[in-house]
Amino acid sequence: MNNVSIKAATLIGSEIIKLGNEINQKIREGHEIYNLTIGDFNPKIFPIPATLCAYIQDAYHDGQTNYPPADGMPELKNAVMSFLKDFQELDIAQDELMIAGGGRPLIHAIYQAIVDPGDKVLYPVPSWNNNHYCHLSDAQKVEVVTRAEDGFMPTADMLAPHLHDCVLLALCSPLNPTGTTFKKEELTKICDLVILENERRKGKQKPLYVLYDQMYWMLMAEGVQHFDPVTLNPAMKAYTLFVDGISKSLSATGVRVGWGVGPAEVIGKMKSIIGHIGAWAPRAEQVATAKFLNNRDAFNEYIVALKQRIQVRFTGLFDGLKALQQKGYPIQVVAPEGAIYISVQFNLLGKKKVDGTLVQTGPDITDFLISQAGLAIVPFTAFGCEGNIGWYRISIGTLKEEEIPQLFGKLERALAQLT
Repeated sequence: MNNVSIKAATLIGSEIIKLGNEINQKIREGHEIYNLTIGDFNPKIFPIPATLCAYIQDAYHDGQTNYPPADGMPELKNAVMSFLKDFQELDIAQDELMIAGGGRPLIHAIYQAIVDPGDKVLYPVPSWNNNHYCHLSDAQKVEVVTRAEDGFMPTADMLAPHLHDCVLLALCSPLNPTGTTFKKEELTKICDLVILENERRKGKQKPLYVLYDQMYWMLMAEGVQHFDPVTLNPAMKAYTLFVDGISKSLSATGVRVGWGVGPAEVIGKMKSIIGHIGAWAPRAEQVATAKFLNNRDAFNEYIVALKQRIQVRFTGLFDGLKALQQKGYPIQVVAPEGAIYISVQFNLLGKKKVDGTLVQTGPDITDFLISQAGLAIVPFTAFGCEGNIGWYRISIGTLKEEEIPQLFGKLERALAQLT
């Protein structure tokens, strides 16, 4: 007999956090490892905007330390509405918007507000945490395995056979873990399918909603454009729930300010859910974020500089991986399009190491990269994907520019040992 609930007993903790903690322990023990596992920023390399930091300090000095309103500070809601109008051409009403402590509680609240036990949730794999949110919501998982040739993004043809009995379609662009994005044509086709499905359902069953996680959308790679369902098809506004915030665009993962946008009825229920678990963004940070979003000069200056620094790392890693591929090493890499991630495959199964043992499993590849190349990255199996062995997410948020040549020197020496 379990001493806890069945749900708690069967819940799996974050595989990414577990791996990251293990690597950090090895580093503390003296191992030289590039820890590119966690989707976070090293604040010594990527600090939050100095102006935002000053605004936060000012808010605390001003005594902004009590409970915020359940759906967010009015000044922040107004700032977000203006921000979305100017940058995405989205017209949002007050009751279609709420503030929370980052993206995670918003995603959890969306699941709780829409999904009944046994309902089906459709999402692509690899993707971040949808398998765990389904577990927490007692949902049935409907997973669509994506392909490298599509940038690991789901296509309309892949999703179409599964839409008829699902209540939620969970999408993300730029995608965590792959750093790839929806193209206009494909996302338009998906929106058309959702609209047709909801027309079929009217008055007969629960709508099909789309959870659209765009937390990384301000961090698009050079020459890549972000698209969202509502801008492409205004009819999608009745069915789309956005998850957004400052966590990634301002290197502010620990500041915990996010916002959700969607139909007023669903947002109202999400507000109640967030209120019961107390997952508000801190009042002082909300006040400061409102001021910073309204300071467009400071905001734009920071975003431009951050994207340039990310692009340097994208270019260095992608070019380095392609160079190894061209030398004949068994590597495949997908060009980064946004966020802070690069997808790479190390096809090392069957290779013999210097000690005579074979690389036989995905964990063997992970162990080889860590022990021989000092490279810690996250396998796609941590993102609900049992296939695609050898595919990994590289996160650049803790990588110093000057470390890139050293990293590739060590990686090539390790790969050259294999036969």
